[in-house]
Amino acid sequence: MAPSTRSQPADPPREDQRNEPFDTPTRDEIVAMTAPHLAHMEKSSESRAWHSAGMNFVLITAVGRKSGAERKTPLPYWRDRDGHRIIAASFAGEPQNPAWYVNIADKTANPTIRVRERALEYWSDIEILEGDEYDTIWNELIIDRPFYIAYRAKSGRRIPLIRLPEPQD
Repeated sequence: MAPSTRSQPADPPREDQRNEPFDTPTRDEIVAMTAPHLAHMEKSSESRAWHSAGMNFVLITAVGRKSGAERKTPLPYWRDRDGHRIIAASFAGEPQNPAWYVNIADKTANPTIRVRERALEYWSDIEILEGDEYDTIWNELIIDRPFYIAYRAKSGRRIPLIRLPEPQD
């Protein structure tokens, strides 16, 4: 019997998650806009609070690894092929990782973090991507969000990518 010549099914098409054009904020602008954005997100589920520049946002809550204080940070996310939210610790190309990333990477201080998107809220056992998985997700991410290429070049560091899986029932 001759071997089958049927091709394997192709991956499903990726959802278009390209962002709208925007000017990259400076470090000072990021700091200045975070508090009002956070306040708007906490009191509203309207689109303006959770969607900006063509990107959806989550609100993460973690514990400061040194202070022990609760820290909340609004962040844009992108979905991988499996539908998981991915956040990038880019800090708009600053040379150091953002404080929120340093905190969530400390599994002693943050074995899980709280993730909120509008009415959905859950505790996530985050996954910091490494190796081939990082490379695959990075290459897919920059198709939709090419500004991360410039952020990586400007920062001189590998930008951490973090998956925010929802708990499985």
